[in-house]
Amino acid sequence: MGQGVTRFDYDDSTAARSDRARAPLAVAIFADQPFLRAELADDVTAAGLRVARSHTLAALLDDPDERAVDDLVLVDCPVVDAAELAALSQLDMRAARGGAQVVVSTSLDSLEAVFGCLDQSQPDILVAPSRADRMIALGRGLARCGLAGRGNRVCELDDEDRLTLLRLTEQVSEIARTLARLSGEDDADGGGGTVEDKVSAFRFDTADGGGARERDDGRLARAIRPPLPDPRLIRRIARQRQLRARFFEGDLFADPAWDMLLDLTAARAEHARVSVTSLCIASGVPPTTALRWIGQMTDAGLFRRVEDDTDRRRAFIALTDRAADAMARYFADIGVGASVL
Repeated sequence: MGQGVTRFDYDDSTAARSDRARAPLAVAIFADQPFLRAELADDVTAAGLRVARSHTLAALLDDPDERAVDDLVLVDCPVVDAAELAALSQLDMRAARGGAQVVVSTSLDSLEAVFGCLDQSQPDILVAPSRADRMIALGRGLARCGLAGRGNRVCELDDEDRLTLLRLTEQVSEIARTLARLSGEDDADGGGGTVEDKVSAFRFDTADGGGARERDDGRLARAIRPPLPDPRLIRRIARQRQLRARFFEGDLFADPAWDMLLDLTAARAEHARVSVTSLCIASGVPPTTALRWIGQMTDAGLFRRVEDDTDRRRAFIALTDRAADAMARYFADIGVGASVL
């Protein structure tokens, strides 16, 4: 094991599990900047959690097979190389097996590579985050761990719970950003922009979602899905939505879920692939917020992750079949045909 890295073994005995359930959650911090490690440690302690480890990224590379799985792992890697990506992949696998929550902050330039290697633990990925962003991510990780002092098992949430949690965390994030600006600690671009509290709920019904429909004779018949509209029309709708920001405050109409659905629908009609960075841009919200939405939309069965066959470090985002079906039926219901422009 690398020098200075402590291994934390979990005893599965009943007494040990009871002691662990009463103890504060253990947090590991990996960041190269000393001031950031100190800041994260202060925030972790203030949240009532325990800093189990605090090291540079090099410690993340040491002896990956023996790397302990803490309850919550915070990693800052604005620039990543091949070795660090491999270490992140190992951490991703171990966290998925052990039930740990992972929060990784990176830059927009490194987003594709970081997103591509984290595909198992459902990590919270932040792009150029402010301190407020990190605190919100810490709170989300805490909620997923089952609240402080309840051990390191992940709570299962249904789709409605996830959307409720998203709404709540974005409201808290709005408050945190406001406090950060008032205290003067927010950077020039607001640490990634304002977080909008705008939730779109999606419901898929078998009768409306491309499944079986009841015929007049009482038997079931397979419904035929209408074709997707011409992608040029979808792109025009997206541009018209963006045009409103010229005349009104952009945040007034922010709807990242719908903007991403439009972008992916057009891409599907074009038989094109969409990178996570491109989708973040199409969302019209800061990358960290967009990534949060991508995660929620994936959990809700609307988006799916598609690995790049030629580069395992890269991944794309696409509509699921039922989401494409719902979009096709939506455009059909509003009278938009495949040839209408």
